[in-house]
Amino acid sequence: MVSESAEFKGIGTNEESAEAFGSRVRSAVIWRSGSQILAQIITWASTLLVIRLLEPSDYGLFAMTQVVLAFLAFLNGWGFASALVQSDSIDPFRIRQAFGLLLLLNALLAAIQFFGAPLAAAYYGQPMVADLLRVQALLFLATPFIALPEVMMSRALDFRRQAIVNLLAAFAGASTALACALAGYGVWTLVYAPIAMFWTRAIGLTFVARLLVWPSFNFKGCGQIIGFGSAVLFSQLFWLVQSQSDIFIAGARFDAHALGLYAEALFLAQIFMAKFVPPLNEVAFPAYARIKKDAAAVRWSFLKTVRILMLVAAPFYCGLAVVAGPMIETLFGAKWLGMVPYIQLISLALILMTVQILFAPVTNALGKPSISMFTAMSGAVLFPVAFLMGAQWGLIGMAWAWLIAAPLLLLVTARLSAPLIGVSLWDVARAMLPGLAPALVMAIGVGAAAVAIAPLGLAAPLRLAALVGFGATLYAALLWMLERNALTEVIRLILRRQPPVADAPVQDAI
Repeated sequence: MVSESAEFKGIGTNEESAEAFGSRVRSAVIWRSGSQILAQIITWASTLLVIRLLEPSDYGLFAMTQVVLAFLAFLNGWGFASALVQSDSIDPFRIRQAFGLLLLLNALLAAIQFFGAPLAAAYYGQPMVADLLRVQALLFLATPFIALPEVMMSRALDFRRQAIVNLLAAFAGASTALACALAGYGVWTLVYAPIAMFWTRAIGLTFVARLLVWPSFNFKGCGQIIGFGSAVLFSQLFWLVQSQSDIFIAGARFDAHALGLYAEALFLAQIFMAKFVPPLNEVAFPAYARIKKDAAAVRWSFLKTVRILMLVAAPFYCGLAVVAGPMIETLFGAKWLGMVPYIQLISLALILMTVQILFAPVTNALGKPSISMFTAMSGAVLFPVAFLMGAQWGLIGMAWAWLIAAPLLLLVTARLSAPLIGVSLWDVARAMLPGLAPALVMAIGVGAAAVAIAPLGLAAPLRLAALVGFGATLYAALLWMLERNALTEVIRLILRRQPPVADAPVQDAI
């Protein structure tokens, strides 16, 4: 049985000084983001080897199963558990209720996926999809043992122990993937690796959090969990419709090889948004919840987050768009060059999507998950409609659909969320500008350099190294000349130096 130990006491109170809280948030960001970077290095090292051993059709089949898995996973109860973070106080009985709810939901989802797998296989016209989905049902059984300890440690801003477990899980998944690929398991490699990673996380997080509790299936009095979680649940549903609709639409229209190229291009383009921004949002949610009564601190922290993140995200996406060709040829091999036009278009759209997903942690922490739900609902309409229209011109048309839907969704999200946060659309645009403007100039310069060196006939790795080196130097020079204050702000954050008093509110949260 769990007790409300000292580890979780004081969370949601004002006993902690602003300086100590700001230090804990920075430490949480470093541990969560740092571990994510190391985990991705481990994963990518394995992926680069695995992708050369597998075929695009393997990734196409796997992408088909991921649509089904994602649509069921939104019901896994993570949103209900997240209500424990937003609450001002909790008790052991509520923790047991949350655990019981997680167990029931995920057992049901595992059964639905196992017995409903043939329906998905029939839709895609790929019998093997059914076998893959049945085995992947094991992922749901691990989820309760990941979600509860992760939520409780996040509430306490304890990301150090999570980081250690996540690194071990990344190593387990990468090792499994490499071993299976070398053994000739084909598409099953992509199934067994996540299972190994999930169950390593489940066992490790439960152990380090000391949170193996007896579940309660008495849900009396858990209205706050259900209410908050339901809004988050619907937000996740709409987000899934938005994010999975392209594969769902394309899966029934194009062959597995072509779909595999598009799906891997999407995965590569989304690496920053999908792998590095969510960990920051995990820290931001409890941090915003702690300062939610200080409107000035919330506003200042949000704009600072947008400004600093764009200094990294904008050059990443712009650079990816202009060096996609030599990068794919160097890392993945010539058989994957069909990914290039998809990456170029999608990466530009994701600059705006990265900013769009920063709004949800703020509005959720301020107790208004309905705003996230309505913005997600907008995305669930905009993106599928754009994809259906784009599909008429093939997969390249679906890539262009990203460039149409992404700016529209950002405008809708900002219009709905900005009044609650206390910012204007102009405030958000100004926060984006220090990173975006130099990145666009850098992309133009790198593109011109690529054209200039093309007649030299350099090998792909040499072209990639030359263009990346030139782009990094040019971007740094542009920041130094045009946005020196923004560059100083990043350096100050990394070195943990306090900003001038006039620059920051009392609570330096994010």
